[in-house]
Amino acid sequence: MKRVALYSSSRRPRSSVQPSGVSPPGQSQRKDETPETVSASSPARPLLLRYLIQRHDRISWVLVGSLLALLLVWGHASMAPAPRRITQKDIERAVVHTLETQTLPSPAARAYEIIKASVVRVRGLDTDPDGDDEIERKVGTGVVVVDKGLILTNLHVVAGARLVKVVFADGLESEAEVVGLQPENDLAVLQAKTIPDDLAPANLGSPHDLAVGDHVVAVGFPFGIGPSVSAGVVSGLNREFRSPEGERLLTNLIQFDAAANLGNSGGPLVNMDGEVVGIVTAILNPTDQRVFIGIGFAVTMASAATAIGLPPF
Repeated sequence: MKRVALYSSSRRPRSSVQPSGVSPPGQSQRKDETPETVSASSPARPLLLRYLIQRHDRISWVLVGSLLALLLVWGHASMAPAPRRITQKDIERAVVHTLETQTLPSPAARAYEIIKASVVRVRGLDTDPDGDDEIERKVGTGVVVVDKGLILTNLHVVAGARLVKVVFADGLESEAEVVGLQPENDLAVLQAKTIPDDLAPANLGSPHDLAVGDHVVAVGFPFGIGPSVSAGVVSGLNREFRSPEGERLLTNLIQFDAAANLGNSGGPLVNMDGEVVGIVTAILNPTDQRVFIGIGFAVTMASAATAIGLPPF
């Protein structure tokens, strides 16, 4: 009798699950997709999208913040008051405040600061008969009028001297030669043989601008001390003076009361602008004492200009 094989219904059928990465029947796997690409591409797309959205939001907020800042600056500038124009009253108040709170130099001090670099000491020297030593016979003052070393002084300062020397403001001493004389005005013109590199000539002022009562300063070496400054006023104009020796009559002089003594001769008489308006020439004293009692005389620059070859003022 032929046997028929029977299979029990409880026996599990062969699994139809395919190995991982194998396409089920009826589907073909894409050639450019690896198993890893197929499994990872799906969750990456939402992450990239979220990143782009977040980045776009940050840029938007930066732009919004910058716009708000610009609006705030513009608003503040438009609300700020326009700058006020400075008026003449503002300037006057500032000047008054400066005068009340700061000590300014006096007019005489300012005038001296302008002229001091042009003032020189003039020495009239002799030679000791018993040796070669130099003996100072006369001392006076001079003022530089040309930057090449041309100096104005009084004739009586250098008259009779065998050697003339000048000492500049910076201390440099030089021999000087008498290159011009004007006896009628007691003037002499000196040329220094050696001069400082930065020699500053004085500014010359017109005596026609002077008036009685104007402030002036005399700068010089009274009794060899100096440079010294004395201040006063113009006491008179067009004065005449005859020296005690009666040698000559000086005319068209400026009378002043700034202290002047022996050694001031040849020095500048200066206005408050620092301009030389005269050359100190003589003092008047009715006694035998050759000291100042309040009356001095100066040759005007109108006369002195011709001594240095300049046209009269």
